[in-house]
Amino acid sequence: MDERIHEHARILTDWSADIGAGDNVVMIVENGAHELAVAVAEQVGQRNGNLLTKYTSGEIDRAYLRAHEGEFDSDPAHALSLYENADVVLSLNAGHNTNAWTDIPHDTKQAYDTATQAVREARLDTDWVKTIHPTRALAQQAGMAYETYQDFVYDAIIRDWEGLATEMDRLKRRLDAGSEVAIQTAAGTDVTMSIEDRLAVNSAATVRYDSHNLPSGEVFTAPTDTDGTVVFDVPLTYYGERLERATLTFEDGRVVDYAGDNEDVLAEILTTDDGAKRLGELGIGMNRGIDRFTNNILFDEKMGDTVHMALGRAYEACLPDDQTGNQSAVHVDMIADMSTDATIEIDGEIIQRNGTFRWEEEFDAA
Repeated sequence: MDERIHEHARILTDWSADIGAGDNVVMIVENGAHELAVAVAEQVGQRNGNLLTKYTSGEIDRAYLRAHEGEFDSDPAHALSLYENADVVLSLNAGHNTNAWTDIPHDTKQAYDTATQAVREARLDTDWVKTIHPTRALAQQAGMAYETYQDFVYDAIIRDWEGLATEMDRLKRRLDAGSEVAIQTAAGTDVTMSIEDRLAVNSAATVRYDSHNLPSGEVFTAPTDTDGTVVFDVPLTYYGERLERATLTFEDGRVVDYAGDNEDVLAEILTTDDGAKRLGELGIGMNRGIDRFTNNILFDEKMGDTVHMALGRAYEACLPDDQTGNQSAVHVDMIADMSTDATIEIDGEIIQRNGTFRWEEEFDAA
């Protein structure tokens, strides 16, 4: 077994999930992640955790959803109890067929997402972490040779996370103290949003910082009162369907107009529920180990020189105890390139220009 797989498993269980003796651990293993699952199981055993393994794949889900008739039962008890009794949930993603959901009817996907919302909430109440194991299918999706993709994945995962956490804390503190963010790009983005009384998350790949992805490398918050237009010029795949150059126009916090190369996909997202028409997240990518588009949101949203905004659910970690954030059955991240002719302002001060932060030597103050 590649020694990097063992190191991946060690970082996941130690730094990211912080598993301790007696923790009830659910490990969700996607088709293709067998080697990583073996390495993770060894690590959980060494920490005297209680392991339950759940196998999943896009093709299994496809078969079930296409065959199901009638309404879905709302939050079935057996699924709900699995996560209500878990301390840690580890999701080991490893695409075997990245387009498995393409031919599932939109209405079916919407109905399933809505019916299982409480199940997802119960999972999100655990110390959950999502990671990825490199496969040939994912390499093909990213347009890379398999060995090149392996190197890319491990370069993004096996790194000095404590050092990156220190660097990202500069941005977190600036967002925590701010009231309004304004973003402009040459592609057509011109948008403002309130971050008053919101908390930013230093997403350094550990639950200690309310960070739940490995790799990570972003700082995110939960904006409100969004106004203006955003052009998401980095492509994304939503349930197997490609979405390019999505353009959203906001008034008083809600999407009032939209366009894109696949408008049916945008319509599917926006009509899920009322919360799907509002932003639940603003994230600023800071992981410069991720230096290329791979058509995988787990990596792409962390790229340096990008921002991403998510329609739908806001994360509670960004909210004071007395506030409730945007609620939705979906959380769909979309990405904008900030590398050229682009600025991020907080309360009128430019804190990033063309992907470079004010505190970096290369920053152009002009």
